[in-house]
Amino acid sequence: MTKIAIIGAGSAFTQELAMDILLIPEFEGGTIALVDIDAARLEIARKLVLKIIEMSGKRWDVIASTDRREVIGGAAFVINQIEVGGLQTVRYEYEIPLKYGVNQCIGDTLGPGGLFKTLRTLPSWMDILRDIEDLCPDCIILNYTNPMSAVTLLTSRLTEIPVVGLCHSIQNTSRQLAKYAGVPYEEMQWRAGGINHMSWFVELTHEGKDLYPVLKERIQNADLLKKDPVRFDAMQYLGAFVSESSGHFSEYIPYYRKRQSLIDLHCSSGYNGATGYYADNWPIWRQENDEKITQQLEGTLPLELQSSQEYAAIIIEAMVKNEPKVIYGNVPNNGLISNLPQTGVVEVACMVDRNGIHACHFGSLPEHLAALCRSNMAFFELAVGAVMNKDKEMARHALMVDPLSAAVCSLAEIGDMFEELYEAERDFILVLK
Repeated sequence: MTKIAIIGAGSAFTQELAMDILLIPEFEGGTIALVDIDAARLEIARKLVLKIIEMSGKRWDVIASTDRREVIGGAAFVINQIEVGGLQTVRYEYEIPLKYGVNQCIGDTLGPGGLFKTLRTLPSWMDILRDIEDLCPDCIILNYTNPMSAVTLLTSRLTEIPVVGLCHSIQNTSRQLAKYAGVPYEEMQWRAGGINHMSWFVELTHEGKDLYPVLKERIQNADLLKKDPVRFDAMQYLGAFVSESSGHFSEYIPYYRKRQSLIDLHCSSGYNGATGYYADNWPIWRQENDEKITQQLEGTLPLELQSSQEYAAIIIEAMVKNEPKVIYGNVPNNGLISNLPQTGVVEVACMVDRNGIHACHFGSLPEHLAALCRSNMAFFELAVGAVMNKDKEMARHALMVDPLSAAVCSLAEIGDMFEELYEAERDFILVLK
């Protein structure tokens, strides 16, 4: 019987992932092991998964513990979705950079917020990884935790256990593009590659017709342009649409958030680039999600079995049933994209079957797109190196090569910003030498 461990089970992903797993056809039984250091949220997750199992009519067992070593042994799949110290630090990571003119929308992958989330997250993940190697060394690690590239990069360097980083940006964006272009999704052909949150749709066609001229014509309609302002603007100049939302993407390049006039022009509300959107809303979303699940368990809100767009269950089904599937995953490069650093992590199409996850060769990106990816990969290389070597100078240098920070600040200002963040979060991060 298949055993699936979910570490960070209090995450909002658990409901979708559990439903996806329970909806796999002819996958009738197994064990779901839930782990979370927050006992209250773990209990909510346990009751939720039991409810989903009951609704599915299948024969699955659920075990749960705040001590992962009690429950992860023998797992075939380990899903990582941890959050380390986020509630206590989210204001620091938004407000301190803003003093220096670094205006973030999300701040959990790149930039000051992304760097300090890396310094908070990776040490805890290293401890978890040692337990995985000890208790379930034959598993496959499915990582959902951001910063995706940093977590996957560190994992690939510390263990021989296969790891793939999973995001929903490729599948969501491809569907958005079909709607924007006005074509049926099932008939659209596309090819994408790059890094997490910066994969590029280098080919986009319908019945042999290039859809980019169609999109450029359609965004003459201001209402459509407003739906995805940063990505559409970048598409006009860079020639390809990018995989992550306008708000996220605006932080990964130096063009859109370096002065208020540009923010006003391009970065509108919500995930389209609102200033402080994540810091202002994430703690509220977290509480609301727990309340929603509690109401679903009490029967005052509906709970319906439905599949999501996430890749985890697709991978599990393909491997367990040996039914080959294609997903997009974050994996070590090793020649997959020829003009990106070979020791970094890239996001490409992957074939999955009973033998595991097989990344597909991509070739080369257009050089200007590769250059934008390389700047981000340099940041991840330095941030991961800082954790692995406990090297404070490497962490500082990571922030100095961050595109947004560099667009706004001098080197001295970045150094001061780093020190202020480091002191504010000293209790939550790895002590660096």
